[in-house]
Amino acid sequence: MAIQEQIQQFLDSPAFAVVGASANREKYGNKVLRCYQQNRRKVIPVNPNESEIEGLTCAPEIKDLPMDVESISMITPPVITAKLVPLAIEKGIKNIWMQPGAEDSDAVALCLEKGINVIADGSCLLVVMGYHEH
Repeated sequence: MAIQEQIQQFLDSPAFAVVGASANREKYGNKVLRCYQQNRRKVIPVNPNESEIEGLTCAPEIKDLPMDVESISMITPPVITAKLVPLAIEKGIKNIWMQPGAEDSDAVALCLEKGINVIADGSCLLVVMGYHEH
């Protein structure tokens, strides 16, 4: 599948989650969350240490996400990405977008092996969806 098709499949999800969401507006884990909001998408921040980010209630872990979340953005260090991808697959997540810097080769290989639509080629959601700093 071409990267454009992969991105379209990712964006066709009824709801999204940002794993590694941050309350710090300078961090990508916050910008990606706001990008979904700017595009009027249903999005849930995943952060075990925050109860709310940008007015949205946080899910402490991937397993706590509602069933309509089919696509997740990973903004995590590669070592964390590697630990969380198996949990996302177990949860039934169909699309995983590893933001630049979050990629882990073993996690990518696992996604491919399990038939998960994985985007880890350096494509950035902020560019694709047209993020604007306010």
